[in-house]
Amino acid sequence: MSILQDLSNDLAGAVQTASASIVRVEARRRLAATGIAWSADGLVITSNHGVERDENIRVGLPSGETVDATLIGRDPTTDIAVLRTTASLTVPTWVETSAIKVGHLVLALGRPEADVQATLGVVSAVSGEWRTMAGGRVDVYLQTDVVMYPGFSGGPLISAGGQMLGMNSSSLARGVSLTIPAATLKRVAAALAAHGRVRRGYLGVSAQPVRLPAGLASQIGQETGLLLAAVEPDSPAEKSGLLLGDTLYTMAGQPIRQMDDLMAVLSGDRVGQTVTAGVVRGGQTVEVQVAIGERN
Repeated sequence: MSILQDLSNDLAGAVQTASASIVRVEARRRLAATGIAWSADGLVITSNHGVERDENIRVGLPSGETVDATLIGRDPTTDIAVLRTTASLTVPTWVETSAIKVGHLVLALGRPEADVQATLGVVSAVSGEWRTMAGGRVDVYLQTDVVMYPGFSGGPLISAGGQMLGMNSSSLARGVSLTIPAATLKRVAAALAAHGRVRRGYLGVSAQPVRLPAGLASQIGQETGLLLAAVEPDSPAEKSGLLLGDTLYTMAGQPIRQMDDLMAVLSGDRVGQTVTAGVVRGGQTVEVQVAIGERN
């Protein structure tokens, strides 16, 4: 019995510690969402879907005070938004998900009202990088069985020791409790704070995976590529000389076997760069210099 009491006390202590970094986000007509202190000078991260308006945003602090906030930027593809307040905030300790395993106890916290609320569960799945239905790149797939009560989106998932593992979202997959890991939050929040958006590369093509002829596959050491089924007029792809019917198999030195491979190459840091693309055209391999544009 003392073991359970000790565990109970530890979990309550973890919630109390974390609550100093959890805020209420009033940016929609219905129940408020939750946010997490991101920087001591007033930045807050929250769920994009919890910020329904761009103005008249208010943030409820752990002290009970409510302050004005401005929207710095949002990324619908990863369900992350960044707000700025003039408040001094308590920044939590973040840990990478490499420390978390299936079966670990975790807590989801929210502050849709004045006080912090909590729900307990376990980590039910951890795997590698994945893309959301909207195309956003998330560094780790982290699924739990915690109950996402209304207003919990934008709040943290914390370990039994009180360390923050990521931000919970109820909009990334229907009926599944998913957590955006700290690594993704850091990358996206930095881009939003700097540019107000996440920069993404753009070619202007539609493509589908195809199997390469055996001889070519043996020559290039790759069995599949991406057949360009459409090339948009006046797009970076057309301007660079890519043609309808080309099969893309490498870009910027990376093998291209499926759309996820191409999306990975079209990262924000490559916008404006010219890279070499390996293409199968008329049964022969050719190289095309491709200038990567920026998606609006």
